[in-house]
Amino acid sequence: MSKPRALVVLVPLLPALLLTACGTEGGRGSGSGADTVSPDLPLTGTHWTVDKVTVGGNASDAPDGADVAFEEDGRVVGRGGCNTFNATVTVRGDILTATPGPRTGMACSDDRMRFEKDLVEAFSGELKGTLKNDTLTLTSPDGRNVLALTAEQPAPLRGTTWKVDGLLSGKTASSLPAGSEGKARIVLGEDGKVTGNLGCNNFSATAKADATTLTVEGPAATTRMMCTGPQMKLETTLYELLDGPLTYRLDHRTLTLTDASGEGLTATAEPAGRA
Repeated sequence: MSKPRALVVLVPLLPALLLTACGTEGGRGSGSGADTVSPDLPLTGTHWTVDKVTVGGNASDAPDGADVAFEEDGRVVGRGGCNTFNATVTVRGDILTATPGPRTGMACSDDRMRFEKDLVEAFSGELKGTLKNDTLTLTSPDGRNVLALTAEQPAPLRGTTWKVDGLLSGKTASSLPAGSEGKARIVLGEDGKVTGNLGCNNFSATAKADATTLTVEGPAATTRMMCTGPQMKLETTLYELLDGPLTYRLDHRTLTLTDASGEGLTATAEPAGRA
């Protein structure tokens, strides 16, 4: 009989959940006979978007940036849309046993904090995994807690609409100013242009990118719409940042841009059709 392998989840973003290989016997998994061995769910090496979390029968749609990555070496990295968290998971066929660990403590909106609490609660204890095409569902024994995920492909640097969802200052990450969320976006075109929105006004500039550096030849040209206070605060920050060389890091569907002083931003790839 195969022994389950325990996986310890490490934090990156986040973006700490699940599992890897093993077998199960005696019909605990999807097999039916007493001597049937269920195949392991093929989850390792896949990056999963969290679509919906149900706790106690109450469902919540996931915010942008909620995701889980299953690494080949058994590590799992997860994000709840704001903070990252750890977990330890064992797997027997299609049965997962998850023990959540500590989370990062970045301050988020009430809705994000509530969702992250539900996410950790749904990813706890014994769960049955059901994989159909690119969709994974993890369900508690009583059916009242459910975690729905979808496998996703990595986003290319160019041609992707990157939604700005956080600011960086040295080693400190923070949410966008309250009231400015949801509009700031960056698109790096194949034609050498960088365009998007700074939180209120649209902008455009030229940019060059190599393996690690994005150089924006600013200052960017912008429209002249009137903005609210929070939008102007974000717009000023992004306008100053997008002027000169930036170090970039692309992690599947997360883009991080930082300047030489450590100031920067994080952005998440918009799903196709939602740009």
